[in-house]
Amino acid sequence: MHTQTDRDVEAGGAGPARTDSPVRMILRSMVALSAMLLAGCAATPVAPDRAARVEEVRAAETAFARTMADRDLAAFASFVADDAVFVNGNEPLRGKPAILAHWQRFFAGPQAPFSWTPRIVEVLGSGELAYSEGPVISPQGELIATYFSTWRRDSRGAWKVVLDNGYVACRCAPK
Repeated sequence: MHTQTDRDVEAGGAGPARTDSPVRMILRSMVALSAMLLAGCAATPVAPDRAARVEEVRAAETAFARTMADRDLAAFASFVADDAVFVNGNEPLRGKPAILAHWQRFFAGPQAPFSWTPRIVEVLGSGELAYSEGPVISPQGELIATYFSTWRRDSRGAWKVVLDNGYVACRCAPK
């Protein structure tokens, strides 16, 4: 009479049913768990939907600009990162307190001294950093500057301005 070995049964051969020892069950469980953990580590992270993130930033920039029209400095502040830098000519404004101290003058009167709107919005492949730029318009509808902002997505998914700059529009005579 021929008796099949454990190796024969594991290779797919027929044979009498057997019960694994507790040690063998633990080893198999450890191998299975290790395989699952390794598969999870090797999984490719899902890339964010770039188009959706672009629209998130466009919406954030539009809401940020609306704070000026609404004359709402507190709402403006909610879009500025604590560690933000706004370049103000040759004098960078470092940190939210310095930025708000400078920008409060733009919220003082009943009418907004300017408005802005995003024309270009781009997001890195990681979906965590973005860029926006667009025209800055006077109350009379004249182009007075172009702004450039860098946005960072925080841990809650909110977009905050981390770098901002603008350049006065050239009022040069045509050549």
